Amino acid sequence: MINPLVGMPQGLEWLVILAIVVLVFGAAKLPDLARSSGQALRIFKTETKDLRDDKSSSESTATPEQREIEARNEAASHEVQSHETTGDVVHERRDDTTA
Repeated sequence: MINPLVGMPQGLEWLVILAIVVLVFGAAKLPDLARSSGQALRIFKTETKDLRDDKSSSESTATPEQREIEARNEAASHEVQSHETTGDVVHERRDDTTA
């Protein structure tokens, strides 16, 4: 069985990485670097939460074109589901204009 932690830094390796970071950035800039990283992570979390909230509220503010596309997709998925449950063979007509 493959260990998912293979390749992850362990105790001493983290100390070496920390020493390199201190040498590259300097000890004075580390608090600023940590603060800006924390702010970036907070902003990222807020934006992803807003996207999830917008997705649920966008159903009510969808344009007519978006509603038409969603209706077609739902109809197509219901058609596929009904054929799967009855065992009918579904034949698709394909337009090969790219050949």
